[in-house]
Amino acid sequence: MQPSVKIFTGNSNPALAEKIAKKYGKGLNGGLGKVKIQKFSDGEIQPVFLESIRGDYVFLIQGTSAPSDNLLELLLMIDAAKRASAGYITAVIPYFGYARQDRKDKPRVAIGSKLVANLLTSAGANRVITMDLHAPQIQGFFDIPVDHLDSSAIFIPYIENLKLENLTFASPDVGSTNRVREVASYFNAEMVICDKHRKRANEIASMVVIGDVTNRDIVLIDDICDTAGTLSKAANLLMEKGARSVRAFCTHPVFSGNAYENIEKSVLQEIVVCDTIPIKPQGAGSKIKVISVAELFAVAIRNMHENKSITSLFIHSHRRGD
Repeated sequence: MQPSVKIFTGNSNPALAEKIAKKYGKGLNGGLGKVKIQKFSDGEIQPVFLESIRGDYVFLIQGTSAPSDNLLELLLMIDAAKRASAGYITAVIPYFGYARQDRKDKPRVAIGSKLVANLLTSAGANRVITMDLHAPQIQGFFDIPVDHLDSSAIFIPYIENLKLENLTFASPDVGSTNRVREVASYFNAEMVICDKHRKRANEIASMVVIGDVTNRDIVLIDDICDTAGTLSKAANLLMEKGARSVRAFCTHPVFSGNAYENIEKSVLQEIVVCDTIPIKPQGAGSKIKVISVAELFAVAIRNMHENKSITSLFIHSHRRGD
């Protein structure tokens, strides 16, 4: 008899977890499992599972966006599940925090994403499901399997429905080039690059456009939108260079600092994001469109439990003309 699936959530994004459980449906008998995240008066976290999970396939849905309590909460949930004799523990991390710290690019800095990988493994996770890591090679930091989902699977249908006449894709920086090239090749479309130079984190010193954007409908693609400074500057520059329209697609809406204000003041027609991180109340602006990743994660969970391939969830498996 195959072990039961039980899905639990922490406090980082319960709305998304509920959607995933609903999309998964089969065998959950009421949706999310019962877990209580207790806090002592000093803020210390203690998760308690309120039902038996002995021998079960346990999926813990918890993004590790700020604050850092979200990461610690996930680690403690994994440890509690392991000590409760769960059969197989999968950390479902829609947004993998600390992924921008993926290398030692200056003296005396931490490699935060490697540390987080070590912590998840040491806590007792058997597997990780995540989406659009800032650097795909972070998968290699883990000694356990990592299913790395791609938001292009939900962005592409949206872009197709726009029916843009002169579609051109743009990378807001050199680091996103491979991500953008894959989507551009699906559409057999051209791509350009916005090359930026930073003085320090979240502050752009200069930016240039590599490629021709005259009379083009531009689609910017990136994994993270933090302060929206890069996207806003890229969009403005593209319009100055002759673009007909500019819109952006970003997986993770970190939206810190003046992000909402920057988006509304920019020339972007719209910015399409996923619900991997909850949008704050002030985020219901006229330019922000949210698409849910719930079905994608639900299918990944189902296929993992049933030992089926998840290749069909990636765009390279169904490119035009393949």
